Amino acid sequence: MSRTWSQLLRGELIKTVTTRTVLGFALGGVAFAVLNVLAVAVWSGTLDEVPEKEEALSALPILLLLWGLVGTAGEYRHRTAAPAALVGRRHREVVLSARIAAYALTGLLLGALTTVVSVGLGLPLLDAQPGPDLTPGDIGAVVVGNLLAFVLFAILGAALGALIRSPVLGVVVLLVVDFAVVPLLSDVWESAINLTPFGAAGILSRMTHNTTLSVATAGWVLAAWTVAVTLVAVVVERRRDLA
Repeated sequence: MSRTWSQLLRGELIKTVTTRTVLGFALGGVAFAVLNVLAVAVWSGTLDEVPEKEEALSALPILLLLWGLVGTAGEYRHRTAAPAALVGRRHREVVLSARIAAYALTGLLLGALTTVVSVGLGLPLLDAQPGPDLTPGDIGAVVVGNLLAFVLFAILGAALGALIRSPVLGVVVLLVVDFAVVPLLSDVWESAINLTPFGAAGILSRMTHNTTLSVATAGWVLAAWTVAVTLVAVVVERRRDLA
């Protein structure tokens, strides 16, 4: 008897939360969140504007892009994607949708963990800074932005992993794009960087401020990228071999 989609989701969730990979990325996310708080709230000098203080609470969601990619691509690298589809007796694109949903839910949990750390550590340190304090509305907006960026990047990473199928190649491509292509694009056409997933996620999570793109618009831009890449991954998954 074929499994329902909820059963497939449960199985994929078990896989995502019982591997050492998720623990490593969770610890890495917490470590980067702590470093960001210290770098912005303590080591960067005086913060007298609200956007500067919001930056200290950013949870750096970029790791979730790598985590989703590595995890999903690993399914093909270790040849576990085909058995999952056969056991579930569902079309491969249905299994992939359950896998991506599992990464979205787990990404939400990881985002909540790192956001709690960044906010819990950052707010007491920001009390020593001059200028206006962050209001509950400001803090809530940062939290929502962080969580949304985490979830969308987890989905985007999982979809990219299904397309690329090689964890090593995927990581190399993302690092080259993030550290080489995006800075080059910024030098040529600075405003265009905000329309990339990296730029939009930076604005949404408050890593970047003083831009012409609003936070709400950045959220829509990142969501559009995520939906587009996910749809492509689902279509491609249906048309090619799993092995």
